Amino acid sequence: MTFFAVPPAPIRRLPACSLLALALLLPSIDAHAQSRRDLANAAVIQQGFDAAVQQYKAALEAGNDEDAADTALEAMEQQIGACGAQRGCQLEPMLRSYREVLQADAGAADDPWFDEDDRVDITADDVPPSASADALLDERNRRFVQVVQFNPAVQAGIRRWLTDMRPQLMRSYENYQYLRHMMAPEFQKRGLPEALLFGILAKESNGMVHARSRAGAAGPMQFMPATGLRFGLGPDGTGFDTRFDAQRSAEAASAYLMERYRQLDSNIELSLAAYNGGEGRALRVFRETGGRSFWEYDVYNQFPAETRDYVPMVVAAAWIFLHPRDYGVRFPRVASRPGRITLQQDTTINELTICMGNNRGSDGFSRTLRNLNPRHASTSQWIPAGTQLKVTTQMARLYNSYCLRGRRAELARQLVLSDAATAVVRVGDLQPVSSVVAADGSTTSAATPAPVSAAPAPAAREHRVARGDTLSSIARRYDCTVSALARANDLQPPRYAIRPGQHLKLMGCRR
Repeated sequence: MTFFAVPPAPIRRLPACSLLALALLLPSIDAHAQSRRDLANAAVIQQGFDAAVQQYKAALEAGNDEDAADTALEAMEQQIGACGAQRGCQLEPMLRSYREVLQADAGAADDPWFDEDDRVDITADDVPPSASADALLDERNRRFVQVVQFNPAVQAGIRRWLTDMRPQLMRSYENYQYLRHMMAPEFQKRGLPEALLFGILAKESNGMVHARSRAGAAGPMQFMPATGLRFGLGPDGTGFDTRFDAQRSAEAASAYLMERYRQLDSNIELSLAAYNGGEGRALRVFRETGGRSFWEYDVYNQFPAETRDYVPMVVAAAWIFLHPRDYGVRFPRVASRPGRITLQQDTTINELTICMGNNRGSDGFSRTLRNLNPRHASTSQWIPAGTQLKVTTQMARLYNSYCLRGRRAELARQLVLSDAATAVVRVGDLQPVSSVVAADGSTTSAATPAPVSAAPAPAAREHRVARGDTLSSIARRYDCTVSALARANDLQPPRYAIRPGQHLKLMGCRR
């Protein structure tokens, strides 16, 4: 299954498959049989390439001068092309250097928290050949390239991703980079390209693992309950729905697509139509039309409007993922190497989001924390000390520096413990106070809070703490605030420790 290619680097990629084709098709030449002229020409090309590399690095160090960097990149590509046509020129090391330079650009020299080792790399020796870059060279992919280049629906999809939907595209890419180490291997081991995974993820959920549709689909890959159960997804007995697990949903999606791909004679468009519009409909249309192209009128119009939009949009997102530079797309730099932290104190996703801060140009880590730890969907629910959370190595450093001690940690704790209800004063609770002397000697009346009249005390109520209860879940159940419950029961922040069997007074609760 080889209709896309895995890009060699997460930020920039080779602009065309021709450079890789040269690496695969060059004949092996005995160095002793080469003429001195060939060797001299090859040396000149190598020198030109090395000079372009240095120019590119200098442009980045000078402050990300995009024009100079692009000029240097074009010079590198010209030298690579010249090397492919020159006997005796070592092309593979040149391509390797080209990739390394582009990968270095994915770092952030001006970001003290960005370490080059923080970027995730899922490439391994056991990746199937069908998931590697040379897959672009086979006949099926050449036809697919033509579909992208000449199909107006796909071109319209590319236009939409690059205009009004560009924010969703960028957000999808950033979310995906944090999930990539869990999801991409599930596609690769079945020979499915990473670009297809990104295209589906971008269209289905924008990379938000807790996404839900009105129809009942859920998770980053949007599985319906029945289909999810067929592929091992659903309630796991602990109250968690594994459709929200990024790795397991990617595994199920790859299995589903392979099943459709075999059933529909390797037709990628019909397989995507089945993913969105139902496998029964896609199989019926496939059989009735003799397996003709999805884009033929009597095939295309048998699918609902949503599916007719879905297929080209997925293809368009995958194509941009493979060729961002062709469209002037600069995907965000993401430090995504996986790590873990063990919470040293009770906290919430909100508190961690505040104390960790954010990278330049990003929205912070709230979505990332929830995506990597899907069981903690609520941003305000307290997570007990000792809990292990999946994070990135960069986030782990930020946690240790800013979330355990210091001014930012104190501010974050103050903000998450604030209760807006305590700031509200009813108009009826104000009474005038006369003879307030102003600076000029005049007297005026001023309104000050009056003592709240004693209302009839409601009958004392209690809640017996059950296993799994937290103070926040009890507060939600009885419509009161955590701080009110804590005061009524002498519970001390930040832990608000409670135990099964304990009786809590429900003073201040409305239910």
